[in-house]
Amino acid sequence: MSCSTRWSSRDWAVWALGVACLSGPPTWASTPAAAEGPASTSPATAAPALGELLPGAVRVGEGTLRFLGLAVYDARLLAPPGWHAEALGRTPLVLELTYRRAFRGADIARRSLEEMRRAGPIPATDEATWRAAMQRIFPDVGPGDRIAGVWLPGSGARFTLTGADGQRRALGDVADARFAERFFGIWLAPTTSEPGLRQALLGSATTTASP
Repeated sequence: MSCSTRWSSRDWAVWALGVACLSGPPTWASTPAAAEGPASTSPATAAPALGELLPGAVRVGEGTLRFLGLAVYDARLLAPPGWHAEALGRTPLVLELTYRRAFRGADIARRSLEEMRRAGPIPATDEATWRAAMQRIFPDVGPGDRIAGVWLPGSGARFTLTGADGQRRALGDVADARFAERFFGIWLAPTTSEPGLRQALLGSATTTASP
């Protein structure tokens, strides 16, 4: 992949909620989050601290996004027990990102929209509406901050922020099913620019995830 976007030293890894677009050959790598620490909780184990977002949810998979060997954020996917990838888009899911670096909310919104276009053209009116919604919802984040998105198929998406102090607060909802499908598709759709991270997130829920 190539891109003519010029990046400043301040936002060299602006990736939040999407894959950054750099000049020249891509150098991103996705690895299981467990590679940097203790073994991850098994898919059959309820994930702590997110139960109120999706009661009974269990961890499906997790991975770490890296830029030039440096961790950008950790991602984990949660779903109801027994969930499988064939149910994608029909069953509520939770996707949580734990940031390793600081990012501006405006950049999170911008990169998200660029990645959402990978699944196909977006009508101009939708782009404007979705951009405004994300700019309203996504805050500036720092190391240790966690943004969780709840995908509610047929309804939309809900977002929360958990700060490094462990306090969770609501960020807002987007009541648009098409937005939610495109947004979560940044990581979970076959059109994702990071198939390795997709496979890590889907974990044992699928045997057909992209290599």
